[in-house]
Amino acid sequence: MKWVTREHVHVDRTACPWLIKKFIDPKAEFLFLPAEDIEAAIKKTAIPYDCPDVELGHHGDECSFDAIVKHYKVDDPAVLEMAKIVRAADTDRPDIASEGPGLEAVMSGIAYSAKDDHDAVKKAKQVYDVLYIHCRLKLIRQRYKTELEKMTKAQRREFLKVRLKGL
Repeated sequence: MKWVTREHVHVDRTACPWLIKKFIDPKAEFLFLPAEDIEAAIKKTAIPYDCPDVELGHHGDECSFDAIVKHYKVDDPAVLEMAKIVRAADTDRPDIASEGPGLEAVMSGIAYSAKDDHDAVKKAKQVYDVLYIHCRLKLIRQRYKTELEKMTKAQRREFLKVRLKGL
């Protein structure tokens, strides 16, 4: 399926392709177009996201990543944690997740150093892969807090690696 959004990607428009390819449509193709060309792409059956007045866009305090998670019923707890971070970065709301400003800074660097939007999304993939692992680790640490407190640093590391593989 083809997906379309505005050109000059940043946080939300790099996070959404990661989410779509990993959890919704592994063979997705992405179009990054000037705003005035998006309507024509939609008519050719491209699914719009992070564009004004579309279902998979910003609504209230939530960003497009949130809209895609809800619409496609992605219920992975780590993705739900990631959604907070993406929202914090994309909406300039560090109170939502402390990692938000860091993600915004990294995505700015990627956006300005990439040769084009496709290159930016490609470079951002690894960032979102490790952010997903970070969110999984955060949830594991919360779940096993008491057990982890009794372990040495080396034991904790091994315990967390085993739990990551098991999920």
